[in-house]
Amino acid sequence: MAGVVFDHVDKVYPNGFQAIRDLNLEIADRELLVLVGPSGCGKSTALRMVAGLEEITSGEIRIGDGVVNEVAPKDRDIAMVFQNYALYAHMSVYDNIGFALKLARVPKAERDRRIRETARVLELEENLSRKPGQLSGGQRQRVAMGRAIVREPSAFLMDEPLSNLDAKLRVQMRAEIARLQRDLGVTTVFVTHDQVEAMTMGDRVAVLKDGVLQQVDTPRNLYDRPCNVFVAAFIGSPSMNLFQAALDGGRLSVGAAGFDLPASVFDARPALRSFDGARVIVGIRPEDFQDPAFTTDDASGSRLATTISLVEALGSELLVHFRLDAVPVDAGDPDRVEELSREANTVGRFDPRSRVRVGDQTEVAVTLSNLHFFDPATLDSIHR
Repeated sequence: MAGVVFDHVDKVYPNGFQAIRDLNLEIADRELLVLVGPSGCGKSTALRMVAGLEEITSGEIRIGDGVVNEVAPKDRDIAMVFQNYALYAHMSVYDNIGFALKLARVPKAERDRRIRETARVLELEENLSRKPGQLSGGQRQRVAMGRAIVREPSAFLMDEPLSNLDAKLRVQMRAEIARLQRDLGVTTVFVTHDQVEAMTMGDRVAVLKDGVLQQVDTPRNLYDRPCNVFVAAFIGSPSMNLFQAALDGGRLSVGAAGFDLPASVFDARPALRSFDGARVIVGIRPEDFQDPAFTTDDASGSRLATTISLVEALGSELLVHFRLDAVPVDAGDPDRVEELSREANTVGRFDPRSRVRVGDQTEVAVTLSNLHFFDPATLDSIHR
């Protein structure tokens, strides 16, 4: 097995477009790292550079102890799983899985052993004689994974392998891939635009925007301590609510609403004290808005009056949309259309027992201790 390292890597196309800018990233041996970001952020380009399908402009890519900049793709000891499966339609599942071994002239008995063991792991034993056209989407994806696994490579590269599956099957397959990766212990780089996939699968997640690495951390840390406005809005579904705000003497003003912040907020974020009398950006996760009937926070100062505009009942929770008299902040996600008006559409994640209805004029409780703060000049997090 082997780790993968990007060392000051740039990728500039002949037309001058820079897809990757000074990428420094180390994927540890046996780690599952997810590259995530909006369309066009450079995540697939980064993966293709590891595979040798894209030349790098400058910097180094290392797999294990060796620099692979000039190494041919077939000699990099990696296996790639593509979005479209890339199976041979005229071949059986058995022959698809074993094709690379046949090309490598692995002895027939050893080839048969490895194919059948891989099929057993992927629960494809009963399908070995079938053609890809006779399989479901999930089974075809398993065959594509089997073709990678059977080679016993140093690293797996997966380029949005679940995007062609339906929602239920995606959930099942992402759990299977994560389990297989742990069982096999193979270094894996997994590319997706779906941040839910990223958060549920990765040991660590690397967030890219415009070819620049924004933050790499565990899923929990990305969610709890985003380094900037973009990461804060991109990680989490529904997205973090972001508003222009102001601090004055310990009181936070968000549009027409005002909150007296407890001392614990400043104690947890000492740098926030230097913004007293200045503007900030405040971020509020949907779960930190709640129906007051289902929160222990009974302080009137942490509530705001609003009108409910939409309720999405998801069974385990309610996604409640309401209007807040505050100016929203554009987080810079090109895949998300921001409604930059004075009346911000705000989303809260309510207890499913809540009885709020569309059109209700009600109060919404805010958990002040969980607020996120960002510098409006740099868009970076205000923390220590």
